[in-house]
Amino acid sequence: MTDKADVLAQAERLHAFCRNAGAQPVQTSILQPAETLLDLYGEDIRARAYVTSDPLRGEQMLRPDFTVPVVQMHMDKGGDPARYTYMGEVFRRQERDPNRANEYIQVGYELFGGDDPAAADAEVFALFAEMLSPFGLRAATGDIGVLLAAVEGLSTTDKRKSALKRHIWRPRRFRALLERFGGRMPLPEPRKRLLAKLEKHGVQAVLDDAGPEIGLRSREDVAARLAVLAADSAQPPIAEAEVELLEDILSLRETSPHALAHLRDIAVDLVTITPALDRMQARLDALAGLGVDVDLLDFEASYGRTTMEYYDGFVFGFYAEGRPDLPPVASGGRYDALTRILGRGRAVPAVGGVVRPELVLTLTEEAAR
Repeated sequence: MTDKADVLAQAERLHAFCRNAGAQPVQTSILQPAETLLDLYGEDIRARAYVTSDPLRGEQMLRPDFTVPVVQMHMDKGGDPARYTYMGEVFRRQERDPNRANEYIQVGYELFGGDDPAAADAEVFALFAEMLSPFGLRAATGDIGVLLAAVEGLSTTDKRKSALKRHIWRPRRFRALLERFGGRMPLPEPRKRLLAKLEKHGVQAVLDDAGPEIGLRSREDVAARLAVLAADSAQPPIAEAEVELLEDILSLRETSPHALAHLRDIAVDLVTITPALDRMQARLDALAGLGVDVDLLDFEASYGRTTMEYYDGFVFGFYAEGRPDLPPVASGGRYDALTRILGRGRAVPAVGGVVRPELVLTLTEEAAR
């Protein structure tokens, strides 16, 4: 087992690297208000966070990561352009793998503001690439913005688009919704019977014929939900050609230039992704300007879909290919939408990343053998 003092020493070296890159050191409380995280992620966050209760402050969570509290701090201060770095412990519950750490150190770098998001994306990626350059790690990149733009381009209702966007970060649920909205998945018999009854008799008749009220939902809530189901069932399925285009994007895994060329071909039929592709091109140009070999840079369109849900643009991770048992040594991405939520409608461009010092220490020790 790696000695914690050694990990902290490694963390301090990484923290110094970020400070030398111009970042201001900041710190956040280990106990965070649960309400903020629950509002952002819903009850799903409970499965991966430690929750406790304070008689005065209500539900609290042991800090599952730094980004949310750092964004909250920055937006409360006014949201001016800034670079921050931090170092400290985060806590994640592990219900399936007892060998994965539930408490570990993070060092991070966050960049807020600026007039050139592509340059900011490139700066953050290049900083982590330089920090980890001695280890020959594989870099993976993606762009959640391309996926969100592709969903927006589907010929279907705003409610269906919203449902798909909400579950971008839950691939199985997203797939099930896409199959259902595309007419590929037959409805379960109980739902078919309910929809047939709604179509024939209407919401009020179904309510009048229902049994006693059980649970916390009011009669008005149930009526509203039935109306939504009835309205959705009346909509035609998403065209098969559009579903196939979205599946093509989701399965894309190529070097960045080839991926961009393929996506440009798809944009002929799905024009809503064009602005996201222009941003991707600008980012690749900025990365090349910083010395990154973009011709060899991997792009996976689905990358980042199982991480924290605040990423809405460029995402990246660095992996030790010789150690597939290890999680990403560093990861990060763009999260403009999170600043809008925590800034109560006022948004600033934001991108950042984190590195795990204990993994850097492990790779350092292995290289020295």
